[in-house]
Amino acid sequence: QVQLVESGGGLVQAGGSLRLSCLASGSISSINAMAWYRQAPGKQRELVANIITGGTTTYADSVKGRFTISRDNAKNTVLLQMNSLKPEDTAVYYCNARLRLLFSDRLREFWGQGTQVTVSS
Repeated sequence: QVQLVESGGGLVQAGGSLRLSCLASGSISSINAMAWYRQAPGKQRELVANIITGGTTTYADSVKGRFTISRDNAKNTVLLQMNSLKPEDTAVYYCNARLRLLFSDRLREFWGQGTQVTVSS
């Protein structure tokens, strides 16, 4: 029904930058919000940044001032610009979308497959 496909992960040195992209496709009527989560080895998945329709954003305290989330509503795409990366940012990053399918009023949640971000010291 819906696919979220992430791209842009990789290996970068501390202080460097990466940009993650996520494209939502399928039988989508409307997207309420999109977000990026991350999960480091041995840790729980945590919210990194969230953006709702209209553009309001929220960030985890650990990434404020370094990461920027943005969204292209027309293309059902969400971006995460990550600057001044630190080794503790190393994790698998997951795209998340809360949306409505065609012909349905029910709000549903979907996840991407994840993309690895590794920051070396």
